[in-house]
Amino acid sequence: MQGYVDCHCHISAGDFDKDVEEVIENSKKVRSSSFLVVITLHSREFEKIIELSQRYPGFIFPCLGVHPVQEVSPEQQRGACLQDLDAALPIIEKYKDQLVAIGEVGLDFTPRYVRSDTDKENQRLVLIRQAQIAKELDLPLNVHSRSAGRPTIQLLKEQGVKKVLLHAFDGKPSVAMEGVKAGYFFSIPPSIIRSEQKQKLVKQLPLENICLETDSPALGPEKQVRNEPKNICVSAEYISKIKGVSLEKVMEVTTQNALQLFPKLKAAIRP
Repeated sequence: MQGYVDCHCHISAGDFDKDVEEVIENSKKVRSSSFLVVITLHSREFEKIIELSQRYPGFIFPCLGVHPVQEVSPEQQRGACLQDLDAALPIIEKYKDQLVAIGEVGLDFTPRYVRSDTDKENQRLVLIRQAQIAKELDLPLNVHSRSAGRPTIQLLKEQGVKKVLLHAFDGKPSVAMEGVKAGYFFSIPPSIIRSEQKQKLVKQLPLENICLETDSPALGPEKQVRNEPKNICVSAEYISKIKGVSLEKVMEVTTQNALQLFPKLKAAIRP
């Protein structure tokens, strides 16, 4: 029996430092087959992600990339710029053969991070370069697109990117369908149970374009409560309810979608 694939989680986050082994064991109890681990805000976490993937081979798979929002201090964040990417490139190059995707990358046009058109352009330049890297390495992109759904999809299409996961997409279903036409996948977090927008999105998206994610420790079933990978089943169960198909069908199709998008997982997941 195949399990769930969490296509976007941050198991390297400091929230899990004290009990990461327990969190991973709890996730296995709900038939999670594998994680994809993505970078949060700064390239200093790259080595931590690689270490976790080596500690849990065949279960944690690393993605590395420059997030569109960068942390200056615990109290201050800003949009990404090319200097951030320059700092990350040597580490991506070092571990390129171990990566299953370039990510988390994307655009974030939330007003508190974007104060001018220059800020938006800087994020676009960083995403364009990482799209080029993904194509050069034949890797998919694991993409963040907060308050920037349409411009993100448009840019990816312009760059000729074919393999894309749009995580926790917050745009309109009509905009998401532009991504569906391009062959992109959309991953759905457990917060769907409290998000009318996510529910509308899943209703319109074909199951063949849906993957599962938790975005742990964020986007859990309850606000202000640490999300864990074990909650992947919450996403699957709600998708099953909306689509009117069995939970086993959701598991089967979303896992096959993940394997199609991230072929390096195939060696680790047994039928």
